[in-house]
Amino acid sequence: MHPLLNYISQYVSTLVSDEDFEVILSHFSEKTLRKRQYFLEEGEICKHMAFIVKGAMRKYYMDEKGTEHVIDLYIENWWAGDRESFVMQTPSIYFIDAWEDCEMFLISRQSVTALCEQCPAFNEFILKLDERNSIASQKRITYSVSFNAEKRYQFFLDSHPYFVDRFPQHVVASYLGITKDTLSRIRRKMLRN
Repeated sequence: MHPLLNYISQYVSTLVSDEDFEVILSHFSEKTLRKRQYFLEEGEICKHMAFIVKGAMRKYYMDEKGTEHVIDLYIENWWAGDRESFVMQTPSIYFIDAWEDCEMFLISRQSVTALCEQCPAFNEFILKLDERNSIASQKRITYSVSFNAEKRYQFFLDSHPYFVDRFPQHVVASYLGITKDTLSRIRRKMLRN
């Protein structure tokens, strides 16, 4: 089964017909990125969202001191992009780069809108993705502002155990909003217990 069809089928209540999937697929284009190549750079408008078939990416911003702050991590079967820039067509404040070589399918804002009007299954899919994204964002904000570093790391391990082997400690620490040294201490403590 096509990886995109397999993914969409998990989120819709009706079977996506072959004809509908051909229409859906016609709105996507394929793209590959080499490790460290940018998908999006600060100041650009995010013209596409990327469905990752293979590889890993990260989204981050740089503060005025040049420090990277990781906002999102992405792997296979995840969507990468700057949602605000994509929807509002405004310049992004983020960088998104390939942490590993990546293969992906891209879709434009116009294609998302057209498919939502043309294909009820795709519209349902987008609504479900939006709901899940909103819930995940709410949880991340709650854990970031309400819990200490140890609890944030435990939540990260429980929610995204597959990230630990894909991203180095300094990237995970940045994603959690803690220093690499703090993360090392937490990991040592967890190993002792």
